Amino acid sequence: TSRRATNRRVERVTSTTDLFLRYSHLKENAKEFRSRPALTVEPKRLLYVQQREFAATTPADSSVSVIGSGDATTCHLVVLRHTGSGATCLAHCDGSSTFTEVPLLVNAVTSLSNPAKEGRLELHLVGGFDDDSKTSHTLSLTILAAFQKQKDEIHLETCCITDMNDVVTDGIHRPIVYGIGVNVKTGEVFPASFPQRGPAEDLRSARTFTGGEMAEVYDSSKEQIKIGPCRWTPNRDIAFWLSEDDNTILQFLSTSPYAEPPHFVQHIKSTIQFLLDHPSADSLFPGGQPQLFQRSEQGEWERVSQQ
Repeated sequence: TSRRATNRRVERVTSTTDLFLRYSHLKENAKEFRSRPALTVEPKRLLYVQQREFAATTPADSSVSVIGSGDATTCHLVVLRHTGSGATCLAHCDGSSTFTEVPLLVNAVTSLSNPAKEGRLELHLVGGFDDDSKTSHTLSLTILAAFQKQKDEIHLETCCITDMNDVVTDGIHRPIVYGIGVNVKTGEVFPASFPQRGPAEDLRSARTFTGGEMAEVYDSSKEQIKIGPCRWTPNRDIAFWLSEDDNTILQFLSTSPYAEPPHFVQHIKSTIQFLLDHPSADSLFPGGQPQLFQRSEQGEWERVSQQ
């Protein structure tokens, strides 16, 4: 990974502290990025990406203006964009399998880019904080290493991660930026919050909760969100979480119990209830087909009926 200002190659680093000491322009960029107020992105032109999902499109997309993702605590949000084609990918990475995931993101962008078109691949990394278990720190280094392994030249533009995305309030470390959006027309990346995280929020969370791998959730050629088909095994034992108090759920089901957004516990309970209501995923995918959604005239994502 290299960078325009000096085009110095970013060497392998042993810590994020080391990274920001060596490359002061990345530190300055991160300070500027985290100081911006988060923009509220309404659902009308939004393609929302949940944990362990990615989506890619081009400026020609008439259904999507912004790809966004939020609620990242130890997770990292990754944006990769080709400046020539404008093809843009956003991923919400939790460290489940970074070295196999990063090539998928690079391929998503390069496959949407005309190889003859001049331009470069630019990378933006946001997320994580200085958590006690060092989960964020490990993920930061793994993502950087995975991008360094790629044969393509990739320019690291924004690196607002871990210690540069950390704030201490009331003695507790938290992220400064929890969510980002990328404008697929202009390539601008910005701190963001999202009042709605649909469509099929519970289904998509259930897929991740039951161990689903990183999945591409958008077909830009058809301008459709595509979920599944998923598989999970029935598990009645998870029902007991519904009667547990918030603190217990945070301690056992979060990588960062003191830094979660306020709706985290409700989100977990709603996912568990969804899994109890659908012990097998088969009924959700008639004929083994994925669930498809396209943008309606009113700007909502609506389910496509598949005959």
